[in-house]
Amino acid sequence: MSLWTTYYIFVMSIENKCREVIFYKNYFVIFLNGQNNKVKEKILWTLKLIEELAVIPTVYFKHIKNGESLYEIRIQQGTDIYRIFCFFDTGKLVVLINGFVKKTQKIPNSEIEKALKIKKEYETEKQANAQ
Repeated sequence: MSLWTTYYIFVMSIENKCREVIFYKNYFVIFLNGQNNKVKEKILWTLKLIEELAVIPTVYFKHIKNGESLYEIRIQQGTDIYRIFCFFDTGKLVVLINGFVKKTQKIPNSEIEKALKIKKEYETEKQANAQ
């Protein structure tokens, strides 16, 4: 699958979007497919908010401290808390990379390291494709 292959969450006119959400490779898709239908619906609803709202409430979208330029999309369904790592590319493009179910108050370092590794992979592939 090419870096530039994107999977659109909702088919909408571009005028209604403040930003575009894409998936990089299949990291996020594997996470999403592993969730039940209620969780999938909540995740897709949250991603639609991120695309449409000019200012995203921090309850849904937050910069990760010590995560360089990583952000987390935050989803709560029942008592479970889901996190999806992402970053910006070219300003209004949000690239989803991986997700996990948060079990503790603090984000595990291993999850941040995994996200940073995938982000580096994206940047390396993008740079190679530009040449």
